[in-house]
Amino acid sequence: MKFELSNVLKELPEQFFASLVKKVNAKIAAGHDVINLGQGNPDQPTPDHIVEAMAEAVRNPENHQYSAFRGSRSLKEAAAEFYKREYGVSVDPEREVAVLFGGKAGLVELPQCLLNPGDAVLVPDPGYPDYWSGVELAKAVMETMPLTKDNHFLPDYSVIPADVKEKAKLMYLNYPNNPTGAQATSAFFAETAHFAKDNGICIVHDFAYGAVGYDGQKPVSFLETEGAKEVGIEIYTLSKTYNMAGWRVGFAVGNGSVIEALNLYQDHMYVSLFKAVQDAAAAALLSDQSCVKEQNERYEKRRDVWIKAVRDIGWDAAAPEGSFFAWMPVPEGYTSEEFSDLLLEKANVVTAPGIGFGQYGEGYVRVGLLTSEERLQEAANRIGRLNIFKKTGVCH
Repeated sequence: MKFELSNVLKELPEQFFASLVKKVNAKIAAGHDVINLGQGNPDQPTPDHIVEAMAEAVRNPENHQYSAFRGSRSLKEAAAEFYKREYGVSVDPEREVAVLFGGKAGLVELPQCLLNPGDAVLVPDPGYPDYWSGVELAKAVMETMPLTKDNHFLPDYSVIPADVKEKAKLMYLNYPNNPTGAQATSAFFAETAHFAKDNGICIVHDFAYGAVGYDGQKPVSFLETEGAKEVGIEIYTLSKTYNMAGWRVGFAVGNGSVIEALNLYQDHMYVSLFKAVQDAAAAALLSDQSCVKEQNERYEKRRDVWIKAVRDIGWDAAAPEGSFFAWMPVPEGYTSEEFSDLLLEKANVVTAPGIGFGQYGEGYVRVGLLTSEERLQEAANRIGRLNIFKKTGVCH
């Protein structure tokens, strides 16, 4: 007997990248040497001192039971200390921190915490596709904010129609940005806080790549902005900063009423995250941060190798300012999906088609800098041997 899916599941956005994964796996199964630059999964292991903290916490029998519903006091205090140390932001551990089952969980849960059916959500385009899932689950309405090269991949609030501003209750932002690699400025965040206050909109800043900034430019936290906690929150994940992608641990910081809403929702969904994982996360946040610095340097070297290598073959693109992604323009005559398919078929190089991140992602492919410098150079060499750019030039 087969049972039918609920309407809720039927109406969720299609997972665009599932088809890409299927194509890649078929190539690998056929014995090809595939260089996968289409993923967003960190390639380095979790630092040893964090693994050791986890091992010690697992051996503690006090952790072998349900932990506190709203997360351990020690992890919330560690998150507050982390924000004070890194960004000069004071946070109340009890009222202004929510422990999350990974950053994605909080991002998807928030619309259900704050919105009613028909409320509008402002979503960046291109942007992280799971924002769309949260909007659909809340039966809200998605209104996109184009991110274009001409505006440094920042939304232009002046072009948002008055009726959309009136309906909007929530806005997602993400800097350093996935997929464009752009960074936000303090001035932009100040403009954002004013816009949010004037229009009664809650800002959700997805700070997943907060530790990855280049050329000496440390990414700016939205909470550093005057008035930011009045109008929103920031979601931080340990997945990228500490290579803890499989550990499913993050936290939300900021406006107390939003934090309470998240905690209330999670009271009904879960008990709490395994205490040993919380102990290891606290250790990561409070311990020596040299591993974070070394990782950022590794990504910057990879970025420099990639950008030089592709420019050498005639594929010009702006170097990303943050995140571990490069946003590469597609040659004339191809859609983003066609070009991504071509690179996989002819060069055994995987890229993510820009259209998978939204309408304004068309014309680009996303490249993840999540393999060695040697493999990045080899990927560029393979693409260069196709002689695409010499024949067609590149759209800008």
